[in-house]
Amino acid sequence: MALGMNEAVGGRGRRARMDWLVARAESGSSGLRRTLGPVSLGALGVATIVGAGIFVLAGDAAGQHAGPAVTISFLLAGLAAGASALCYAEMASMLPVSGSSYSYAYAVLGVLAGWVVGWCLLLEYLIGGAAVAAGWGGYVNNVLSGIGIDLPDAVLGGPFGGGGIINAPAVVIVCAVVALLVTGVRESARATNVLVAMKVGVLLVFVGVGAFYVTAGNLTPFVPDNTGTFGDFGWSGVLRAAALVFFSYVGFDAVCTAAQEAHDPRRTVPIGVLGAVVIASVLYIAVAFVMTGMVSYTKLVSPDALSVALSSVPRLEWLERTMDIIATLALGATVLATMYAQSRILVRMAEDGLLPDRLRRVDPRSGTPRAATFLCGVACAVLAALVPLATLGELISAGTLLAFTFVCAGLLVLRRSDPDLPRGFRVPGGPVIPLAAIGVNIVLVAMIPLSSLVRVAVWLVIGLCVYLAYGRTRAARLLAEHTQGAPA
Repeated sequence: MALGMNEAVGGRGRRARMDWLVARAESGSSGLRRTLGPVSLGALGVATIVGAGIFVLAGDAAGQHAGPAVTISFLLAGLAAGASALCYAEMASMLPVSGSSYSYAYAVLGVLAGWVVGWCLLLEYLIGGAAVAAGWGGYVNNVLSGIGIDLPDAVLGGPFGGGGIINAPAVVIVCAVVALLVTGVRESARATNVLVAMKVGVLLVFVGVGAFYVTAGNLTPFVPDNTGTFGDFGWSGVLRAAALVFFSYVGFDAVCTAAQEAHDPRRTVPIGVLGAVVIASVLYIAVAFVMTGMVSYTKLVSPDALSVALSSVPRLEWLERTMDIIATLALGATVLATMYAQSRILVRMAEDGLLPDRLRRVDPRSGTPRAATFLCGVACAVLAALVPLATLGELISAGTLLAFTFVCAGLLVLRRSDPDLPRGFRVPGGPVIPLAAIGVNIVLVAMIPLSSLVRVAVWLVIGLCVYLAYGRTRAARLLAEHTQGAPA
């Protein structure tokens, strides 16, 4: 009887939180404007997904862990992300609110779970933007070298493993993105749509042209023998590479952060989520296969791996130069999308009392949260300027997998507690796919180096301290005011 009573109380609190979040989102009280359609939402997802994963990290994953079998790594990561994306799509059709994983965990599992996921999301998008900005410098350097301008090493890498003093190009791209984001959502969306079209187009050209230069020798052995260390080639290396590149797929999460700026979000957000994952998966697998087929994987440990592959064929110099230019623009779009998403997470957490009110304020002229955007820009610029890419990539995967697991678990809870709740989209197969997504996420977490997991654990401890010292009381009071005292 006690268990049944607890479930009933928990159910009332959950429905009260969900109803409050949806009502607040539909009222438009946040000041955010509904200007995004399914195309812009899909472009936002593709902009975030198709970025560092293929332009920057693919070479490291192939050269250090998987060899030509990095194609399988991208496939495994895509399947894992796809299972989670299906869960996100169903959640988005029930909860058309911004904030993505944070809002879903907050509404379904409670304030503490929401804080943990939100704190992980802040890490995810901060490091995601910084990782791409850090890799952006490699392509900028290639473009400038092509016209006779060579930047000194001191301004191409940070002091903590980057071999320089500061990654100056990273700071430049972050500042440019902040300037664009604060002008308005519509302007940012238009720029993103154009850049995504250019990005997808040049990758399709790379696959179509590069396929004629794929040789069997470069693909043999497809799965190089393990060196004796777990994760260094062999099948363990394939799994380690999958965990490394998994963060490349987190762009669909960014689509969900835009729900309160989307037209008809119950329909358009699921379309944007699933469309972005499908497009990105096909591109990643095709590009990875052609890239490792054009040049030995041992030569691909580089922040501009696609250029390395093209440089192995002298007659493709024209495509190499074009690729560098488009990659430079494309990676800028990825920084834009990740910083956009992070600023919206800050807004949502501030709306719920977990962060200072100033972060929730939206400029009435531009319709953008300027304080949140500037804060994201400063943090991203500092991190990208000082910390090397490889460390950033492993950190983001761990935090993202934890957030995904919370969302999949939350969906299972709603399937049991609210089976009749209106859903614009339903994951097929009952609980099979959410359970499979949770299992895969746990396996991928196990593939991440212990040092990175320790750093994420430290980040979570810091977050818990902030929550206990600042956010818990404020969030509970605000929730009680709007849900007639329903339990958190």
